[in-house]
Amino acid sequence: MVDLNYDVVREGPFKVLKINYENVPEAPSLEDSSFCMEQTLNILIKTGFVNKIVYAQKRDFEYDESSAKILHELREFYMDLFSEESMLNYSNLIAFLQHNNVNLANVKSHVDRFFSELQTTTKTYLKSDPISYYVKLKRLLRQEQVKIDISENSDDINTRQAFVHILKRIINKLDKLTIIQHVKDKIAGMQIGDRSYYSELFKPLIKPDFMYTKLMSYYPEDGIAADSYNIGVSEITVFEFNDNVKRLYHIMPPESKLSEDEYDILDSARSILAEHKPSQEEFTDPLRLREIFNNIGKDLISDLANYKNISLSDEKVELLSKILIRYTIGFGMIELLLEDEKVQDININSPYGITPVFIVHQDFGYCETNIYLTMTDAQSFASKLRIISGRPLDESNQILDTELVLPVATARVSVITSPLDPTGVAYSFRRHRAKPWTLALFAYNKTLNPLAAGLLSFLIDGSRAFMIAGTRSSGKTSLLGSMIVEIMRKYRIITIEDTLELPVPQLIKLGYNLQQMKVASALTKGSTEMPATEGIRATLRMGDSALIIGEVRSEEAISIYEAMRVGAAANVVAGTIHADSPYGVFDRVVNDIGVPKTSFKATDIVVIAAPVKSADGLKSYRRIVRITEVRKDWSDDPLLERAFVDLMVYDVESDELKPTDALLDGDSDILKLIGSNVKEYAGNWDAIWYNILLRAELKQKLIDIVNETNKTEILEADFVLRANEKMHLLLSELKNKYQNMDILEVYEKVKEHWYEWLNNELIKYG
Repeated sequence: MVDLNYDVVREGPFKVLKINYENVPEAPSLEDSSFCMEQTLNILIKTGFVNKIVYAQKRDFEYDESSAKILHELREFYMDLFSEESMLNYSNLIAFLQHNNVNLANVKSHVDRFFSELQTTTKTYLKSDPISYYVKLKRLLRQEQVKIDISENSDDINTRQAFVHILKRIINKLDKLTIIQHVKDKIAGMQIGDRSYYSELFKPLIKPDFMYTKLMSYYPEDGIAADSYNIGVSEITVFEFNDNVKRLYHIMPPESKLSEDEYDILDSARSILAEHKPSQEEFTDPLRLREIFNNIGKDLISDLANYKNISLSDEKVELLSKILIRYTIGFGMIELLLEDEKVQDININSPYGITPVFIVHQDFGYCETNIYLTMTDAQSFASKLRIISGRPLDESNQILDTELVLPVATARVSVITSPLDPTGVAYSFRRHRAKPWTLALFAYNKTLNPLAAGLLSFLIDGSRAFMIAGTRSSGKTSLLGSMIVEIMRKYRIITIEDTLELPVPQLIKLGYNLQQMKVASALTKGSTEMPATEGIRATLRMGDSALIIGEVRSEEAISIYEAMRVGAAANVVAGTIHADSPYGVFDRVVNDIGVPKTSFKATDIVVIAAPVKSADGLKSYRRIVRITEVRKDWSDDPLLERAFVDLMVYDVESDELKPTDALLDGDSDILKLIGSNVKEYAGNWDAIWYNILLRAELKQKLIDIVNETNKTEILEADFVLRANEKMHLLLSELKNKYQNMDILEVYEKVKEHWYEWLNNELIKYG
């Protein structure tokens, strides 16, 4: 018999039984192992009640409160059964029979046989296999009842009636146990020793030694698989439920499917690699740091495998090295979630170990996951993010906003700690798309329509000042990024952000003349970073540039409007802000932040983004719901003085933006102002309108081709910007070539040549 060492520890509000299972030749499993169940009950008889049970082997196997409660009930039943008053005490049994006028001299052999069988059955099955114990007692009861029916001896009948009475008392108590209530209607004809029923009750969270995160590896019994796909070597299944609005995002990562030898190698490698603590300087280039650690990890794993005489393929060494990096310098299973392009947000709530990690899925909305983080995870993440960002996270600075750059994705990270979070540390990860959004791609996804895309494209070329407003998760920053793609690459662009979310590296790779600036967060105290206000003013001394501000939160709005007033006549100025209407933008900027009303007039266009819910409330879609121009002929209240003129408004029934009469009739001061500076547009509303329609038609053409061919790559930024620039080049070329032709006819020529160019480009794509 293996002697199990154990300890009872406190983890927050929980009393946890930790059992060392290292010297046991089998994996710990309450559901599969009679030895594990019996030894655990023996320990619980000594320790008393606990909230959780954790077995430590190559992996940690954690059984939650529901499992511990089932075992606690069995413990209480066992102790009651063997109490001094129990019928399993021989002297109590004899006294009971004498009380029922049984002549013991005539039936002693029956009594001894019954007592021996009951004792043996109880000792053999109760602690190791209580369901089999229940079945054995039920069958023993039936045997005694049959013997009563065929017996003609009164002492024998009285004795067996006493046996039946004792068995019924034990069975009635068993009937009250959760474990028996769950299976009692399913076990007719059950084979003794069949443990398949236990897997319905005991479902461990599994955590290898080298990682702290716990994983619920089993599939939900009542779950209906709504979708399944692979991300790398991870298996993803999304489950829905008939009686629950929640959805489960279930991931089976490669680290959950390794052999015991591979777990052993990883654990040893982690212990060695953990001795090296990367410095802040090393973390400044996280991708380079990973490359270095990956090379070290592969060598280390190969050496350990050779030392342990374990054969590993090159592919397996590479896989183990990537896993090792995730759980040393990386962010564990959070990285696997971020690798899935369909995962938009990740939310990690405290206290840890109680609730799973939550995500927002592109197709299924809010989902629970089968991942449970620990406090060790939370503290590790916080330390790494402090180093990466160079920003504090402590009692004086309880909020940290930063960005996370991984090989598989980039993300914005928001962290809160105590005392703002009274139970620990909480995280929110916002995954950024690997490629910049485009207006054409938004139109394909119905966030807006091609006409709205054409209108915004025209306004961007017209060097207008934009404020993109909306609630959190409405897609403001993504839309702002797509608008940058509409700016011709000949212009210089400066971006200003306190947390890097705009797709600047991708745009630079596409050839944009773009300078990125990072300023201090409005929520951070004592930072060495430049305040946003000074950063924005610095851009005004950097020459003619389009100015893109990641998010307007505080006093930097004053500087932004200064930039708008200077930049409106030169190039695009655009930023995002939290508001739900054009007047909401005015109220936030003027009344809350303190920008003068006259400065607010520098705003030309307000775009409102909002999530639109389905009728059942289960789904949410990102939509642009208003495109509004801000007129200049008002003095006090832009709402009362009709300064806000909607150009396009979202229509619920058709689920798209519709042009207003003001746009259709040409009643737009901003569009006329753009036209007044262009020879062909001045005083010619049709020329302006058909230019917008031209842009809309070209984007619609791209969408039509994707619908026909599924070549979604032509909606990505690299193709879209070439398509945009081809349109500009054709406009310039054909206007010069056909100087005497009406501008509307020139548009038709542009369309004709652009289609020809597009067909040639598509041939290259096969």
